[in-house]
Amino acid sequence: MGPRNGARTAPSGPGHAYEPYHFVLENNELPAAGPEVVKKRPAARGSRDVSSGHSRTPADSVQRTSACDESPVGRRRTEWARYTATMNRSESRAAGASRTPERRDARLASASGLLALLANGAELSGSTAAAELGVTRAAIWKQIEQLRAHGLPIRAEAGRGYRLEAPIELLDRTPILSSIPQSLRTQVGEIEVLWQIDSTSSELARRAATSTAACACLAELQTRGRGRRGRAWQTPLAGGLALSFLRGFDGGMAELSGLSLVAGIAVLRAFADSGISGAALKWPNDVVADGRKLGGILVELGGDALGPCHAIVGIGINLRMPRAAMASIDQPWTDLSALTGGKLPSRNVLAGRVLARLAEALDTFSTQGFAAFESDYAASDALRGREIVVSSVGESFTALADGVTSRGALRILRDGVAQEVDSGEVSVRRLESSPAPSRERAHRSAKRA
Repeated sequence: MGPRNGARTAPSGPGHAYEPYHFVLENNELPAAGPEVVKKRPAARGSRDVSSGHSRTPADSVQRTSACDESPVGRRRTEWARYTATMNRSESRAAGASRTPERRDARLASASGLLALLANGAELSGSTAAAELGVTRAAIWKQIEQLRAHGLPIRAEAGRGYRLEAPIELLDRTPILSSIPQSLRTQVGEIEVLWQIDSTSSELARRAATSTAACACLAELQTRGRGRRGRAWQTPLAGGLALSFLRGFDGGMAELSGLSLVAGIAVLRAFADSGISGAALKWPNDVVADGRKLGGILVELGGDALGPCHAIVGIGINLRMPRAAMASIDQPWTDLSALTGGKLPSRNVLAGRVLARLAEALDTFSTQGFAAFESDYAASDALRGREIVVSSVGESFTALADGVTSRGALRILRDGVAQEVDSGEVSVRRLESSPAPSRERAHRSAKRA
């Protein structure tokens, strides 16, 4: 989940009929405040298309219990029922169909229900899974293949059944909400957890067409997750966090300069809350560790460039990524499992902490701008003091990264001349031969900030 500029709406008021437009903040460049801004991608309209099968994971659903709840099978049944209860209600409501046995079996055979049975990492036989879900073993095999296609490593042994390579924690609204301080729950707003969606940011863009009240959306699967410049953001099933946060702003888009950097600072603060260190920020919207990408941030703005407007902050974080599923990624990457030596925090608790820190940071940003975060960014700047390559259309040159300005633009020294870079067409790559700054050099850079 990084930013590219697009267009704003035409001015509102008498004599101005227009359609809403939004743009993606690719680096730090913001649209001019005037009707000369060029229209680009239309914003999504209307409410979520619930007929597409997007379904909720367990939020406040009531656990079903039975006399055998303390047995392994009973515990699996309880976990599966808790996980699928809300999901099944939303699917039935979305389709608007009668509760026929065929439809019930189709729902129970869903990959999400099977995954809930496998989540604890214990072996699960095909016959047990079929009995629990009320389907055939052939249907279970098909769902296993579907989960594998989503990047989930599942082992199968004849006579023993199926098992995940490692236990997983499915997204659940209840522990996410519990990990958000009471004082920040209003700022975070409504939290929705989905099994599958095209994109969490797209979902919030559809909501923003009718309301820009603060809210968050998380999903286990994204079919069209987005990264910078239209690239796909790849997150294998349960291998990371994919979330988006919507917030409205009274001012215009020009006041939101540096927003993606502020979101990165919020992520690092959430890491610190979870006892995770060693991550840094790479301008304009990457979270990195040891020069490898750990996460990404995509900011999309909508509304009127003159205000009011809204921002959708999409965040993707690699937690435990299967190597085989990530073979197609064309840049160095890492995950929190590698950074923490396998001691991952709770996935739901981390999600709640990210949302809490993000809502808190955006509150400060709305009144004080990026200047309030300049020193924090300097302390986490992965590029400062290093030689970099700045690439834009028709031009590529080397320069020395020298931090960021009070509005979040990249400051560079090119042939000894100070320049600022904030164009949406600029990408930055650290030179492989560039040595890491010494402690003394880093200290001098921090003092200058």
